[in-house]
Amino acid sequence: MTSPGADEPTRAAAPTYARAAQRVLTAHSDSLSPKKRFPVLISRIRRIASPKKALATTAVAAAAAGLALTAAPAQAASADSASQAQAIAHQMIPDAAQYNAFSNIVSHESGWNVTATNSSSGAYGLVQALPGSKMASAGGNWQTSAKTQIKWGLDYMNSRYGSPAAAWSFWQTHHWY
Repeated sequence: MTSPGADEPTRAAAPTYARAAQRVLTAHSDSLSPKKRFPVLISRIRRIASPKKALATTAVAAAAAGLALTAAPAQAASADSASQAQAIAHQMIPDAAQYNAFSNIVSHESGWNVTATNSSSGAYGLVQALPGSKMASAGGNWQTSAKTQIKWGLDYMNSRYGSPAAAWSFWQTHHWY
């Protein structure tokens, strides 16, 4: 037995085009003959889809005018931000062996990308904390600060494994830590 409104999330999650098409069909079903309903429905759907065409047209016009429209992938870490994060980690982990172990884990987990997000698990940041909000215990700027994420990651590795080197040893066997 389902509770009242149990099907609401399903209706709310229906594709926009399908909902719009259903509204158009329902709104005009009384006033239009069956032969006229279909063309009206198609023209309404075309109007709904026209923002995509407008965007494509704008991009073509901008390209023709010599303007470049570019966007960096959301997951790409710039060389500068990666090297800055590595420099911060070097300052925080003076022992070369411990730094190398920490660096190996971070390289495998996030590629030194502070905003790396695992699309399947939701793990976040340099050290792929799950959930990422755990890192708030190291600082309120955990979402964007390499220093905060490194501090949290070091604390985690030291408390769970004893050191970054021990965490790396575990990672090599299990491919997670």
